[in-house]
Amino acid sequence: MAVVNGESASHPTLIGSVQRALRLLEAVAAHADGAPAKQLARETGLPLPTTYHLLRTLTHEGYLQRENGVFVIGAAAEAIGQAGARCRQRAQISEALAVAGRKLSAAVYFAVYREGEVEVVAVADNPDRPPVEEWVDFRTTAHAHAIGQCLLAQLDEASRKEHLSRHPLQSITPFSLRSEDDLLRRLDTVRRGQAAFERQEYALGTVCSAIPIQVGAAAASLAVSLPANELHRLRSVTDRLRKIAETTLTTLAFSISI
Repeated sequence: MAVVNGESASHPTLIGSVQRALRLLEAVAAHADGAPAKQLARETGLPLPTTYHLLRTLTHEGYLQRENGVFVIGAAAEAIGQAGARCRQRAQISEALAVAGRKLSAAVYFAVYREGEVEVVAVADNPDRPPVEEWVDFRTTAHAHAIGQCLLAQLDEASRKEHLSRHPLQSITPFSLRSEDDLLRRLDTVRRGQAAFERQEYALGTVCSAIPIQVGAAAASLAVSLPANELHRLRSVTDRLRKIAETTLTTLAFSISI
């Protein structure tokens, strides 16, 4: 029988205390209104002293919470579940973006404006159409790329002013907007046309567009980028992106942004 690091390949060493703690977590999760220690001991088949010891430890670590004499799932355990759900949701939207990217022959992005910053949530992973390299922080250069312009256009005036006070305009390329007045005029155009277009303002050799999407109260955007020599395709690709968003992407985006 093979032995690896002191363990049998067919019978790995298991940590009994961890197993018992997990059984208790499962037992507590089965009761929406919580359960007392004695009931949990019966259901898991654990000795009552062991049950109390594990419950105290799990409560101390935040995985359980004691309320009115019963134990309920705590914030730490909920956070693990939520993190797993977010990972699955991000994987789903990444796959949806990859499908859209292949249809459009473009790099595709999903972004939100969250807690005062631009956050690129997912990007299509297509080696034939690699996304723009983030050579200057997207969060500090919202004025210079289509994603940021699209998100800023969705903010109210106070929020937009606050953002620009923290992240003033800077010249990223020779094509970047030069003044706040230029940016405000651009944002008016974005609002009227429901799309942002930028040509090499963030990255030389790349043109981009972004469209706003409805995801509750959050400002959100879907975007595409193309090589600059394919500028002639940008508007048609943007129109096709809008149609794809209406049929498949918006629901997934909403599930991730909330």
